[in-house]
Amino acid sequence: MPDVFADLVGQDEAVDTLRRAAAAAAAVLRAGAAERTPALIAAGPAEAAPAGVDPAAGMTHAWIFTGPPGSGRSVAARAFAAALQCVHGTGCGECPGCHTTMGGTHADVRLVVPEGLSIGVGEMRALVLRAASTPSGGRWQVVVIEDADRLTEAAGNALLKAIEEPPPRTVFLLCAPSTHPDDISVTIRSRCRVVPLRQPPAVAVAEVLVRRDGIAPDVAEWAAAAAQGHVGRARRLARDPEARKRREAVLAVPRRLTGVGAAFDAASALIEAAEAEAEASVAESDATERAALETALGAGGTGRGAAGALRGAAGQLKELEKRQKSRATRAQRDALDRALVDLAGFYRDALTMALRAPVAPVHTDTAALAAAGAQKWDAEGALRRLEAVLACRAAIEANVKPRIAVEAMMLALWKG
Repeated sequence: MPDVFADLVGQDEAVDTLRRAAAAAAAVLRAGAAERTPALIAAGPAEAAPAGVDPAAGMTHAWIFTGPPGSGRSVAARAFAAALQCVHGTGCGECPGCHTTMGGTHADVRLVVPEGLSIGVGEMRALVLRAASTPSGGRWQVVVIEDADRLTEAAGNALLKAIEEPPPRTVFLLCAPSTHPDDISVTIRSRCRVVPLRQPPAVAVAEVLVRRDGIAPDVAEWAAAAAQGHVGRARRLARDPEARKRREAVLAVPRRLTGVGAAFDAASALIEAAEAEAEASVAESDATERAALETALGAGGTGRGAAGALRGAAGQLKELEKRQKSRATRAQRDALDRALVDLAGFYRDALTMALRAPVAPVHTDTAALAAAGAQKWDAEGALRRLEAVLACRAAIEANVKPRIAVEAMMLALWKG
């Protein structure tokens, strides 16, 4: 069975760093156990820390994983968490610590995956309080925060206090696009060790799709190139026919931009497709959450007490609806961003063809259309269009209403 780092694609340097840190963390535990009860260390010299080496070298209590979308930030953080809980200290992938951590059921691993647009201070304070407890398994309390760039200022301050005065057996693993102050505060950054990840090459992504997901090599190669190194998006394109249809609709946008009216129609179509995709992705979980809450509040009961409890639960139901609305907004923006990435890939292909750059196209199935665009627009026109798509992504990230940002982008693409 492969170890926990097997799915971290194309990140050899980062994996080496994390392996050494996990080994150092295991050495810290062994050294602590030896101080308390020397007889507990019976594994022999092969597992002991080398003579003259500080067992804490390479290990620290707070880490930041950075890299572009699809580089595997959360995969790296979860794999490292599993290696810290591994009974061998290696991330073997076979022991109970590795299995439960990778499966999301380990009692000492807290995973924060923001569903809305931000991570609030209440959630962070509760998490920090739980993380201060003694590990039930005797190894480490690990807190994994995906998308740490979504921490509100107050939530960041609550986390900073915990990182400044960490409990003795707690490790914080944060995932963010970069260490820029817009993504993570300077004070938090200064107290963490950074593990930079890079965009994995398409060849490595295709290999993992074939090995892990059983996808045909030719399909895996196409999906890896079309996803521009994003492992999750590549898997989705390779396995989901609906995802491929949505991509085809996005790549048809350049042909549709024949005038002002067509530009606004294309913007509406793109927004509506993102809304439909987001609604489909959250509908099942929304219904399940609401049914579970209503049942917990007494729905279906026959007594007067049950009916009264349900009537008094309006506030809790309203709070649930608020969280679900925030999650739907996040899902819509994520779906729209995937479409914009595909569109940017098309104009990148047109730009490289106009410059006669010796690089392979991102979208091989629309290479002829990109070549026609390169002849029509030349390199400067292709670059302006590419910049318009990237500006739209930045505007949406800065909380400009998506419809306004997309309409402005479509007009810029039409005008050139």
